[in-house]
Amino acid sequence: MNRPHRFRRTMVSPASQAGFTLVELMIAVTVSLVMMTSLVALLVNVNSNNSEMERVNNQIENGRFAIQILRDDIMQAGFWGPHTPLFEDREATGAATDIPAAVPDPCLTPSDWSEAHKVALTGIPIQGSTAAPGTCGSVVTSQKADTDVLVVRRADSCVPGEANCDAFTDGKLYFQASLCPTELAAGTRFRIDSVAANLNLLTGACAGTLAPLRKFISNMYWIRDFATTPGDGIPTLVRSQLDLASGALAQQPAVALIEGIDGFNVEFGVDDTVTRCSLNSAVDYTQAPTLIDPASCAVNTEASRNTLPTRRGDGTPDGNFVRCTAGTPCTVAQLMNTVAVKLYVLARSREVTAGYTDTKTYSLGTVTRGPFNDGFKRHVFSTTVRLINVSGRRETP
Repeated sequence: MNRPHRFRRTMVSPASQAGFTLVELMIAVTVSLVMMTSLVALLVNVNSNNSEMERVNNQIENGRFAIQILRDDIMQAGFWGPHTPLFEDREATGAATDIPAAVPDPCLTPSDWSEAHKVALTGIPIQGSTAAPGTCGSVVTSQKADTDVLVVRRADSCVPGEANCDAFTDGKLYFQASLCPTELAAGTRFRIDSVAANLNLLTGACAGTLAPLRKFISNMYWIRDFATTPGDGIPTLVRSQLDLASGALAQQPAVALIEGIDGFNVEFGVDDTVTRCSLNSAVDYTQAPTLIDPASCAVNTEASRNTLPTRRGDGTPDGNFVRCTAGTPCTVAQLMNTVAVKLYVLARSREVTAGYTDTKTYSLGTVTRGPFNDGFKRHVFSTTVRLINVSGRRETP
């Protein structure tokens, strides 16, 4: 007889169904929170470091860029094409007749320029001061304290009609140097004018072909205490250019170039001593130079060997560099003999760095800035720029 099948009830042990205990769960949550906190802190630190590196990189880049812009323009100061002022002409045998009579006013209306003023513009291609020069008070606005204004003048390096050169525009200012011996002998050496009919100097052939024209360039640089909106507190390097706008030829309102430039100071290297052959006498352009033999440092009976003018500079700065101030402005003699410029630029970060206080002092030549006691980081950039056109014309091979 078969017994009925009996089903067995399977019992599950309570231990096999157990999950996390409350203590284990709390430990797991705590560990997770610690890990999350660490990761968040790491992410915050990485982002903070990246932001700080970006601020520093921008600061350094702005400082270098400001130096480059200023250097490139200064290097071309005094370029007048084939024209050489007589006091810089080492082949001139007579007294110079084109010595500037006064430091020129960069903002004088071009229609009011006299011939003496034009001589000063070409003879003094660079000038500076702690305040707006001449009548430039309406142009140089919002200037930051303890900074300088720099003016650079030259002719354009290209001729209208050449590739990548602006076409001639009636009403703009142009420089033209004569190449015709007849005109030069009569004392007509150059013209600066905005009327095409007046720019009629000739080439060397003196046969009706006009000498090339070059745009006359006058740039003013200074530091403004705002970038785009007055009161935004971002010091900015700005530039004003002499140009034609709305029918008026004048120094135009400033255009912002580089933000975060907190300081700008300029010093001039003056070539005012004759140093060749141990003459050590001051240059004197009002007298005809005595030519001597560079080898013997004396007048030689063989006149062809006497090629060194004793009353001309040699293109090298003499003595300490000088800073032109409103209280002690540079003289005509200092500016017309400037052959090098020292630039000092103080770059500042645009944003403050948390937990940082700037307690440093910064030397910009004869000017010391700081401590500022704020959260902005700063760095000084400096360089010495040679006025190639001015100094090169004075050198003796």
